[in-house]
Amino acid sequence: MKTIEVDEELYRYIASHTQHIGESASDILRRMLKFSAGQNPPAASAASAPVTQVQPVRSEARPQDRVRAVRELLLSDEYAEQKKAVNRFMLVLSTLYRLDPEAFAEATASLQGRTRVYFAGDEHTLLQNGTHTKPKHVPGTPYWVITNTNTGRKCSMVEHIMLAMQFPQELAEKVCGTI
Repeated sequence: MKTIEVDEELYRYIASHTQHIGESASDILRRMLKFSAGQNPPAASAASAPVTQVQPVRSEARPQDRVRAVRELLLSDEYAEQKKAVNRFMLVLSTLYRLDPEAFAEATASLQGRTRVYFAGDEHTLLQNGTHTKPKHVPGTPYWVITNTNTGRKCSMVEHIMLAMQFPQELAEKVCGTI
């Protein structure tokens, strides 16, 4: 196994193409490049390869597939191993974004407190809109979120996002009960 360094923007792009919890970056890239194990790489140099623009596409996942994905997250070893509410909160946010980036963006755009902005595209915006916000990058997304809120507020944010994304109320409650 080799290690490569990629910039934050490229990392977020690759991570945004995750199809299931635990999928490795190698698996994601193989799928995106249509490259299978043991296959020889193309002989063409990178300089001669055509450049194409990649546009984000709204997720067309069926509602029951989205519900299943959230339930699978709650049952996953990765989720169960998280000892801190903030880490479970971040996993839930990453999963919701992956399932429907556009709906996630719409849901978080209207989500803010009386004096604070909860979500932003960069750390600086969150630091400007509140003291001691402890912004963290939401893995696999272009978003940052404040994390120094109590667990109740984190649950409130997750519930707002899930209901705005049209998840069933009982599933939102179940997720909040695990954070």
